[in-house]
Amino acid sequence: MTAITAASRLTRLRKLAVTGLVTTGAAAAALTLTPAAHAAEAPKAAPAIASTAVGHASAKGAANNLDGWIKQSLAIMKAKGIPGTYEGLHRNIMRESSGNPNAQNNYDVNAKNGVPSKGLLQVIDPTFKAFHVAGTANSSTDPVANITAAANYAAHRYGSIDNVNSAY
Repeated sequence: MTAITAASRLTRLRKLAVTGLVTTGAAAAALTLTPAAHAAEAPKAAPAIASTAVGHASAKGAANNLDGWIKQSLAIMKAKGIPGTYEGLHRNIMRESSGNPNAQNNYDVNAKNGVPSKGLLQVIDPTFKAFHVAGTANSSTDPVANITAAANYAAHRYGSIDNVNSAY
């Protein structure tokens, strides 16, 4: 086997391994986020913050990219008393969607039941609605709203998004 063939084979194997991990992680996450499992988990009231509508780029100059969305979400989380760190959010986002705010799982049981998981942290609509945080867009595919609602859910279920190290 030549060096070029070995290198291209290794690259192909790496791509397949990453794809398999992402697919498996998204499917496992969606399986655990069924509407029935979350129906009884009502979020606790959080203190209100004065805010204007939060879009993709805040008035504070956060970039309209993954780094900016995480920073915007962290600011809202801090004001609302929702625990979590940049590292915890980033780790979970990369596992769930590889940073794609338009990611949607159309293959698992939730999707077959008409409730696909969506967005950066692969949240199903019933969970998003139950854990939506005021001051963010009312859309499960809005990056900041998706991150913040998922972190709110993880805080209620696991204590913090930082405690989530697999599908949740």
